[in-house]
This record gives sequence, C-alpha cells and structure tokens, in this order.
Amino acid sequence: MTNAARPTVLITGASTGIGYELARLFASGGASAGRPAISGPWNLILLARTRPKLNEVGERLAHEFGANVQIVTADLSHPRSPDEVFAYLSETGVQIDALVNNAGFGANGNFAALDLQVELEMIQTNVTSLVHLTKLFLPHIIQRRGKILNVASTAAFQPGPHMAVYYASKAFVLSFSEALNEELAGLGVVVSTLCPGPTRTEFEKRAGTSSTKMFRGPFTMDAAPVAWSGFEGLIKGKHLIIPGWQNQGLVQSLRIAPRKLVTKVSGRIAKRD
Repeated sequence: MTNAARPTVLITGASTGIGYELARLFASGGASAGRPAISGPWNLILLARTRPKLNEVGERLAHEFGANVQIVTADLSHPRSPDEVFAYLSETGVQIDALVNNAGFGANGNFAALDLQVELEMIQTNVTSLVHLTKLFLPHIIQRRGKILNVASTAAFQPGPHMAVYYASKAFVLSFSEALNEELAGLGVVVSTLCPGPTRTEFEKRAGTSSTKMFRGPFTMDAAPVAWSGFEGLIKGKHLIIPGWQNQGLVQSLRIAPRKLVTKVSGRIAKRD
C-alpha cells in the first residue's frame, strides 16, 4: 500500500504513554512484539503540547514504519485549540479516517484544596476538547465510514474521592462515547471507548498519584499492552474495551457492590500516603 492510499489517524496526547504506543500500532497496522498486523498501516497526525518530543516521535515512526507523519502542537486545555487544529488541517487538505482522543490528565488531592484553574483545565482537556474535536471531525469520519477511539478509564465506573473531577470527567467520556456509538451504528462508524486501569505512563507523575495504593498495586499495567487492547478492539469494532482481566473483574464488581462502599474504597486507594 502506498502512503497516499493509507488511511489517516489523528492521535491526541501522542508523544508519550498510551498515545505513543497507539501511534506505533497504527503506523505498523498492529504488528508488534511478534504479533502480525491486523490492519493495513496508517498515516499519522500526532498532536501534543510540546514540539521537540513530538518531532522525535514522528521521525522515529516515519523511519521505522514508512508512515507519513504530520506534527501538530496544541494545548487542549485552551478553549480555542480544537478550532485551531481543525482549521490548520483543513487548510492543508488533510481528512482523517480515525480520531483518537487520548489527551488527558488528572490531579490528586481534596477538591477544596486543589487549584481551581487546574481543575477547569482538566475539564477542558478531558471533556470539552474531546467533544469539540469529535464534533468538528465527525462529518469527515461519517463520510469515510471511519472510527473514533476515546480514552476513558476504569475511573469512569465509580466516584473518585481525592480525584473527584478526574473520575467525573472519565464518566462523561464513557457515557458520551456509548451514546455516540449508538447514534452512529447505522452509518458504518465505530466509536470505541478504552477504559484502562492504573497504567505506567507520565500520568501518575503529573497527577501526583505515584505514592498511592492505586499505582503501587500488583495489577498496574504497562502502556504497550493497554494500547494493543485499544487498537485491536477498535479495528474489530468493539465498543467497550477494558484491558486486563483484573480490570474487567473490577468493573464487574463495581456494578454489583453498594455505591457507598465503592466510593469509600475508591477514596482509600487514591489517597496519598
């Protein structure tokens, strides 16, 4: 397949962690760690806040997989960023076949004590920009019978004391994605939601969760297998993707456990020691 014939994916938060691993999988068609490809290779539009790291990632993936890689820098905590990204790509004539809304961050601490601006920027990044980008690119994706992968979390299934806004933001992403998938079901568009549990990325450093029981537990996953679950599930048209048997078991238990108990346990594992 020539580069011009490859489909194109836009991945936000693509410079590190799950976003970077997803970019590798799209560029290779899923070929990774001895696994054969499960789709054709994709061209990439990689979006993150800072250019140097993103340039390095783009050059590496272009060299390794022969993909066309376009770099876009934008801070999705700024309300104007989605419009600016869409306008820039429209001016260059790029149309996307898939959108991966991966960018997001958290903050650990009591809601009363956390900085208001940080919390509002979290909502802007995790919720508002995700909806905004989806709204802008959806006509192209419908036209091309494309795909959307929204990255939520197992946090979406429970309240989260000490990370109240983050957990609530991921609950929004899950609800929004499931509803959108149902709306688009007859148009050939797949909307998948990836709900990882604790994952070793730069997230825990920024969120201040490295010292919590949540990230010190034995079931914390690496970014690569989480990304593989997301990519495989999207290609296969799976609507809800929960990587790891331990996280799948957790989600099932949350559905039957008393809500008050779930909230207390969630607060204990998220509280910093």
